[in-house]
Amino acid sequence: MEGTGTSSAEEQFKDKKMHILLAASGSVAAIKLPNIAEALGRHKNVCIRIIVTKSAEKFLSGQSSEQPPLDALKQLPGVDAIYRDEDEWKDPWIRGEPILHIELRKWAHVLVVAPLSANTMAKMTMGIADNLLLSVIRAWDTTGKVDFGLKDRKPVVFVAPAMNTAMWNHPVTKSQLKILTDEWGVSGTNEEGWVSVLHPIEKSLACGDTGNGAMMDWKDIVNVIEHHLGVNSVKMKEIRCGS
Repeated sequence: MEGTGTSSAEEQFKDKKMHILLAASGSVAAIKLPNIAEALGRHKNVCIRIIVTKSAEKFLSGQSSEQPPLDALKQLPGVDAIYRDEDEWKDPWIRGEPILHIELRKWAHVLVVAPLSANTMAKMTMGIADNLLLSVIRAWDTTGKVDFGLKDRKPVVFVAPAMNTAMWNHPVTKSQLKILTDEWGVSGTNEEGWVSVLHPIEKSLACGDTGNGAMMDWKDIVNVIEHHLGVNSVKMKEIRCGS
């Protein structure tokens, strides 16, 4: 398994770093994934592993300097590995071998899904696990008891929704958001919470519409994660991988 080998979870934590599992699902906002990875990777005490869905990968295929090839992200400081759906079961499984979505769950101190598409939001709230990212979410240690002793606190899943304004305003989205915020949300009153929603913003969208639904500014997402992990903010700028 790329980036993890066959070492135990205990061995993986000997690096004394904060482990960020950074994921993107199929939204135009996936083009901001390189910026988020580059900014977080500037911290020497951070290690990043990236997951992309098949749809998200279509936005990072070298179309432009803003959309570098996905594998170019491996050159960024702090990026340890990149995973696609086909990495999960690329070889027939043998008893005793690690299972990728479980190993990534054990490894991560935090999961950041930016962007969270309408489709992935729907599947997440229904418990569907038909790709690598959704399998990690479905297997997440929501109680903090399964991986007890490996981490000093229960890991959080940060999700940054991004979709067309009509999709964001759809009643289905409202009901799904209620699950993420009211039932699963991290708050002072919900001790069982494990999800933090980074709400979208209003702007002109790539599709030509104007309204709410655009992913939170990537710099603000980075600031939220830095604050959560207790690392100092660094000066950020738009990057062009490979330039």
